[in-house]
Amino acid sequence: MYGRGSSDSKVAIAIFCHLAVRLQAARHRLHGTLSLLFDLDEHTGGFAGAKAFFEGSQGNAVRPDGVMIGYPGLDALVIGGRGVHRLQIDVHGVASHSGGRVGTPNAVDKAADLIRRLRATPIPATGTTHFPPEAKITVTAISGGQGFSITPDLCHLNVDIRTTPTFDDEAATQHIAEIVASVDKDWTATPATRVQLLLHWPAYALDKESPLRATIIASAAGHGIRVRPKIAGPSNIGNYLAELGIPATAGFGVVHAGLHATDERFRIDSVPAVQAIYHESLLMLMSPKLR
Repeated sequence: MYGRGSSDSKVAIAIFCHLAVRLQAARHRLHGTLSLLFDLDEHTGGFAGAKAFFEGSQGNAVRPDGVMIGYPGLDALVIGGRGVHRLQIDVHGVASHSGGRVGTPNAVDKAADLIRRLRATPIPATGTTHFPPEAKITVTAISGGQGFSITPDLCHLNVDIRTTPTFDDEAATQHIAEIVASVDKDWTATPATRVQLLLHWPAYALDKESPLRATIIASAAGHGIRVRPKIAGPSNIGNYLAELGIPATAGFGVVHAGLHATDERFRIDSVPAVQAIYHESLLMLMSPKLR
């Protein structure tokens, strides 16, 4: 089946709706509450639906024992992800006429210097046996100046940092602060650089004893499907939930290709096994014997 969003959300919604119907019919032998959440604001990064559900607006916040997120991929169960630490950095120069005989410090030049130092300054090795992915820093946007006749006095940088348990928000803040200070020290005729934190979510990983992790992997094995636990490079809504203290798996689903592309697609014949594995996992997790 083809179509943008078909494998990344729509098929999971269909599977989960069918599960809800089946589990409703078996509710007399289940313990606990099962809720469905479909968030139309996921791809914007705003997660307005999830935030309204989990944080509440009138003291009605929901704190479930666990969350299963239906991102696609049959070979791996995403049990964690690098964190995200996003910054806007305002780099200052001194405005003047670009045609003047004597130039003034150019904010774009200073920003370029900062970018070079961000690339040249290594991040300490952060991967571990429990959390293999390394931290990463990427400059994702730059804007400054206008026209041709003015030496710019302000340049904005967007910086995306992917964090790990050993290179967390505090370490990222310190790393950036040291590089910014070294640039400002060499550009003494300019105002200090301003660093603004826009978003941060912690890195997370479910341990081997996590019921969510163990149950899905065991259910898959019962269907002859070997599923490896995986910590994702990109962050996901599981990071947001980790900040709230809610464990989450962020990816096990259908066989797919072309994710987010116009020819995004999934294999229809992979749906039955995925639905069965989630079904059996929920039956086990909601069994009175586990309570």
